[in-house]
Amino acid sequence: MKFTIALFAPPHSPAARRALRFAEAVLAGGHQIVRLFFYQDGVHTASANVVAAQDELDVAAEWSRFVTTHQLDGVVCIAAGLRRGVLDESEAQRYQRPAANLAEGWELSGLGQLHEAAQQADRLVCFGGH
Repeated sequence: MKFTIALFAPPHSPAARRALRFAEAVLAGGHQIVRLFFYQDGVHTASANVVAAQDELDVAAEWSRFVTTHQLDGVVCIAAGLRRGVLDESEAQRYQRPAANLAEGWELSGLGQLHEAAQQADRLVCFGGH
């Protein structure tokens, strides 16, 4: 089965942790992840500047490792990312910001990527919506 997974909640939330465990279980079960799409406050997960408390799981780092290790299509909504200060090198230069902070493995792209992935997948599973 093919899954698209969308995360709307920030990395320190229970929803982000549940989404990660679900994604791990999808691959462990022999299924495929078409795309991971991070939207609204979920875009903070792709920031290289997120720091977890010492006694907490660093969910943002775990997500980055997961995306990189499994060579997954990890997409961050560009509009939501820009609003929340999550920028790649190109956008940092474009908007004359001093630094980029998009973590390794992620890419900025439009909301159309979620629509496309939903069309390609058997299931779209969302975490952290209102």
